Amino acid sequence: MNRRLTLAASVAGAVLVALDGTVLTVAQPSLQRSLGASFAGVQWTSTAYLVAVASLLVFAGRLGDRYGQRRMFALGMLGFGAASAGIALAPDIGWVIGLRVVQGVCGALLQPATLGMLRLAYPPDRLAMPLAVRTSAIGLAAAAGPLLGGALVSGPGWRAVFLLGVIPALVFGTAALVGGEARRKDAAGPALDLPGATLLALTLACLVHSLVASGAVRAAGLVVAALAGAAFVRRERRAADPLLPPGVLGSAPVAAALGLLVAVSAALFGTLFVETYVLQRDLGLDPFQSALRGVPLAVLMVASAPWCPVLLRRLGARWTVGAATALLALGGAVLSRATGTVALGCGFALLGAGFGTVMVAATHVVVRQAAVSVAGVAGGLQQTALNVGPVLGVAAATALMGVGARGVLLVLAAVAVLAVPPAALLPGRRVASLTRSAADGVLDGDHAPR
Repeated sequence: MNRRLTLAASVAGAVLVALDGTVLTVAQPSLQRSLGASFAGVQWTSTAYLVAVASLLVFAGRLGDRYGQRRMFALGMLGFGAASAGIALAPDIGWVIGLRVVQGVCGALLQPATLGMLRLAYPPDRLAMPLAVRTSAIGLAAAAGPLLGGALVSGPGWRAVFLLGVIPALVFGTAALVGGEARRKDAAGPALDLPGATLLALTLACLVHSLVASGAVRAAGLVVAALAGAAFVRRERRAADPLLPPGVLGSAPVAAALGLLVAVSAALFGTLFVETYVLQRDLGLDPFQSALRGVPLAVLMVASAPWCPVLLRRLGARWTVGAATALLALGGAVLSRATGTVALGCGFALLGAGFGTVMVAATHVVVRQAAVSVAGVAGGLQQTALNVGPVLGVAAATALMGVGARGVLLVLAAVAVLAVPPAALLPGRRVASLTRSAADGVLDGDHAPR
């Protein structure tokens, strides 16, 4: 694939996953009635997918580094499309849950590859704009998902929701599979650390499940996650070929960017969760009126993404991310006091502008800093951060709801404020000086004065 086709494929994969999550939320009540399912069963249609995808993202990225990003993307897209078609034909809730696990596995294969393919196709100094296009498309999908899902559920029914992405998945998956992939100089690729991958998957699966569970299940899950995480760290320190190469997670800018993605996504999604109750319970708005109040978030998220490459060139990641994170925190603070339409719109607009900018800039740091040989692992880490952060934010918001919704919004805004100082670890403004990287075999940017 050429660069434009690679970007189109990357966007298609990201949009497919984003749409699937948003339209499913709209379809769940109808799905529950149609299949006679329990509330717990319907909740597992989301939980099963989330646990599967979050636990496998990093290992799937490593598979892409070894066997080819395009190949993993193709398998992920084709599998995702097939599982979606299967859910549309599912006779009961058990089949839906099982196929959602399959979707999670396939989503884990394709999501890191959408970033890995961009890292392979674009020189590091030209990555910001493709990432901005990808982020804008995700924002559009998030905005259109509830409306599209509502129209499909109200018309053909909930099964049509899962047929929505089947054709795009088959088209882009087949194109990537048929297109082939250039053979690596190192045909064997990086070794697979299967024990490390198993421990990391167990850690993340238990962490994510415990965050959406409650009571004794939550406590047990956190204990197992902690033990598995400690065993994973010990394994990585001793492994000859660790799952997480030291050059990736050991890089201060990459670690800071990943931490920021977790923090801002936790603050954003926790805020959106709480604000839904404020709008509908405290202000008495119906779901449609509530959705209209949130439109500025999607608009500013889409609009801010194309400006981010300009800010990165002029200010560098350090100031861009720091300012955008502060903007997101300000949006949460505004919403904690807002009741009128204008104030709500301003709060949501600040959230969208801040999050859209951080997402592009922090992702740019993670992907740009990674060598081509570990682009899949870098993409997997970025996607893991964006999957764990929202779960953490919603879990924290749920636990704190006893102090009142307005108070929780201020706490979440404070989380974003606390994420501002780590932005100092990100690269400052660089003087572009293109050189050939012997390790990557692509153009790379000189790390000039910061």
